[in-house]
Amino acid sequence: MDVFEKLKILTSAAKYDVACTSSGANKKAVPGGIGSASPWGICHSFAGDGRCISLLKLLMTNVCINDCKYCVNRCSNDVQRTFFTPRELADLTINFYRRNYIEGLFLSSGVINNADYTCEQMIETLRILREEYRFSGYIHAKAVPGADTALVAKLGMLADRISVNIELPSQRSLQLLAPDKPAESILTPMEFICHRIQENISDRKTFRHTPKFAPAGQSTQMIIGATPDTDYQILRLSHALYSKYRLKRVFYSAYIPVSSNTLLPPVGSKPPLLREHRLYQADWLLRFYGFSPGELLDKENPNFNPFIDPKCNWALNHMEFFPVEVNRASYQELLRVPGIGVTGAKRIISTRRTGVLNFDGLKKLGIVLKRARYFITCGGRTVEGLKCNQDEILKSLLSKRALSMYNQGLPLQPQPEQLSFFDEPLLSEGDNRKCLTGQI
Repeated sequence: MDVFEKLKILTSAAKYDVACTSSGANKKAVPGGIGSASPWGICHSFAGDGRCISLLKLLMTNVCINDCKYCVNRCSNDVQRTFFTPRELADLTINFYRRNYIEGLFLSSGVINNADYTCEQMIETLRILREEYRFSGYIHAKAVPGADTALVAKLGMLADRISVNIELPSQRSLQLLAPDKPAESILTPMEFICHRIQENISDRKTFRHTPKFAPAGQSTQMIIGATPDTDYQILRLSHALYSKYRLKRVFYSAYIPVSSNTLLPPVGSKPPLLREHRLYQADWLLRFYGFSPGELLDKENPNFNPFIDPKCNWALNHMEFFPVEVNRASYQELLRVPGIGVTGAKRIISTRRTGVLNFDGLKKLGIVLKRARYFITCGGRTVEGLKCNQDEILKSLLSKRALSMYNQGLPLQPQPEQLSFFDEPLLSEGDNRKCLTGQI
């Protein structure tokens, strides 16, 4: 099999890993037009300064000794198998870079032979790129669960970002669908990477030329919709991971049914893309807006309303906090207002030092008044003629489809089936409680 055949197989095999974004579309340029898109192969990440970085996204091999029931590359699945040697993959990456196709590499892999051997092959690939080709571009590498920590340490010295996929939100889910991946094989390297990053930061403060270990931090991915775990369970786990392991990102991947199994959604069913979107919005609220999982969801209401974003949903359920006077409210109070983001709240704080803000002024600052007007006052006044009862606010925030359902009396909040054997959390209840209270 030549390199291009391998490339086609192993880029396609990596398309379900969303720990960096991809185009998700397969389009060719129209006659007379320019540009095309592929659902796999070239994906994109974003630098801290906002630059979009094109990455070659592929697996080192789709050979795998594990039999994760949700995975297209599981050992029991009948697919064409192949692998890159470290030299082939390094040469391919450099040739793509020289042709200006990519600026970096996103490398993951199935488990061939064992976790340590697979990790060694990935390390050798990165060593060739860094030491022989002196490639300084961005590299995101996936640590193999179960690999020796010494190998994970070597991988982190060669990659910019390193990650271990947690895959499923509960211990029981892993036992049923990924029996070859015990939780310890995922959480142990995650904890090691966290401690190693902190040690490296401390060492670099003391010794100027200390090599960097995973300078872009670590991330992970969770599959959404493959199991009946609730949004509340997922959000609590994400919050615990951010607190305990200091992750840069938790990526959420709507499960695309590729396997026939009684424990999984049937093949052909639609992936829960809107649910994935709501979880990303809620994740943002945890990381930048000061919300906790218990504020957004609870055991009585364990799933997000798919038709309203989590921040608006929280505001509608806590009208006692509103309206907020924008000329006197604190930064944290402003962040709770739908339509006011981090940048908008900072602009309000800065601008009101030199004058009194009104609704026209807020619009110039980039505040989304379509949502914010129901929850704020300017100089003690609301928008003239505005109806601020909960029913009217809800109608104004709904999409046309959701509003049609609302007017027909159809329920906006679906009630997903819950199976009792998915109740056990991946982290212990004690760890979750400590994370939520800031003790770890």
